[in-house]
Amino acid sequence: MRKCLGIFGGTFDPIHLGHLRLALELKQQFSLDEMHLLPCYLPPHRVAPGATANQRVAMLRLALQDCPQLQLDTRELQRDRPSYTVDTLTELRAQLGEQVSLSLCMGMDSFCTLDSWHEWSQLIRLAHIVVVERPGYELPVVGPVAELLRRHRAGADAIQAAAAGAVIIAAPRLLPVSATEIRAQLKSGQSPQFLLPDAVLNYIHAQQLYCE
Repeated sequence: MRKCLGIFGGTFDPIHLGHLRLALELKQQFSLDEMHLLPCYLPPHRVAPGATANQRVAMLRLALQDCPQLQLDTRELQRDRPSYTVDTLTELRAQLGEQVSLSLCMGMDSFCTLDSWHEWSQLIRLAHIVVVERPGYELPVVGPVAELLRRHRAGADAIQAAAAGAVIIAAPRLLPVSATEIRAQLKSGQSPQFLLPDAVLNYIHAQQLYCE
């Protein structure tokens, strides 16, 4: 059996139950041996996170302490430069070898603009791309990303069959939770309890995060 590893990246600013449940469902749905949560240092396509890299890692560690099925991967935080996915996949591929199946998991909103990513055409050579359906977004029908989908779309069995090269569309359960909403509630003095792990919320209060 081929070893299968998934990576689920983001700012995790802060990590919440929507992130955690999605990562776990994808791991289970595709029978992945490992699912790595990969916080980015500086997202090239977004504003800088409100919490520092160390604070976001601390929150992730707290969130994952009771979930051995999900692992924290801090490699992007160790680079001290913008986080390009192609660099991460290249590093992982060199580390894992050519036979391990590697799946890059992303939302459909990110997939639709994939051609704006740094060296985006190299991603499919390094990994499978698992695209999570999201309300309000549809797969592109024209343009370079649509052509990528046309050439590489496959079923879930492609993850076990090859190390990279397929685009798989996934429709897991999505919890209606967003980090933006959590930050807004904290800023306005409301409580986001039950939207994120209690240990993470306690850390946020202790560090006085997102209150300005």
